Amino acid sequence: MYAQQYEITLPADYDMGIIRARVAAGGHVLDDRAGLGLKAYLIRERGAGGPEGAADPEGPARPEGTAGPEGTAGQEDPAGPEGSGGSPVNQYAPFYLWNDAGASARFLVGGGGFQNIVRDFGRPVVHHWTGVACHAGPARDAPPRAASRRLTPLGSGAGTGPDPDGLALSALIEREAAELAALARRPGVHTAVLAVDPYHWRLLRFVLWARTVPAREPATERYEVLHLSAPELAGLPEGRDW
Repeated sequence: MYAQQYEITLPADYDMGIIRARVAAGGHVLDDRAGLGLKAYLIRERGAGGPEGAADPEGPARPEGTAGPEGTAGQEDPAGPEGSGGSPVNQYAPFYLWNDAGASARFLVGGGGFQNIVRDFGRPVVHHWTGVACHAGPARDAPPRAASRRLTPLGSGAGTGPDPDGLALSALIEREAAELAALARRPGVHTAVLAVDPYHWRLLRFVLWARTVPAREPATERYEVLHLSAPELAGLPEGRDW
């Protein structure tokens, strides 16, 4: 399993109706793409996307010893975690889970679709993560309407502490994977994913939600899902990806 995302940040006064219309017209193109587990067509709209509704009664505080969200979401979003004020930016940020690395390569550089993004917006940086775990949630049969992303730095001393045997990161991943499995059992979860970027050493937790992102979900970004292409959703791993 390979996770992939690019982020196109748009002007503050950009009409996001243009992106909505783009997805409505062309979002179906990857609905039958071989090798693709899912593509979530995501947007963040300036001033929108903050926690909605009451606090989630099933949302416990983070267990001691698990990694917390990154103060600023890597290099992508200097505005930092989104709170009740909602998104600080307008952004189009599709997220992919691939079952086949070759299919991902064809999409990016083989004329398989990414050329349309390059044509219309320029060539954005494409972030990659190696899959660690994936779980289907109770709402897997419902079309997701929201998504959350949490990026956590895994640099020296970031949540791992002393590491005399070199296995502190492995222990952290074990805890995060157990937490993901528990989260995936909550009502409203469509799909929950854990993946790692070994170049920047950052941990990704990405969750698709049937309706809204719970207020207590520790996300650095919250998104609206405009469309989900899921041709090989059943082919994604269930549980640990090894």
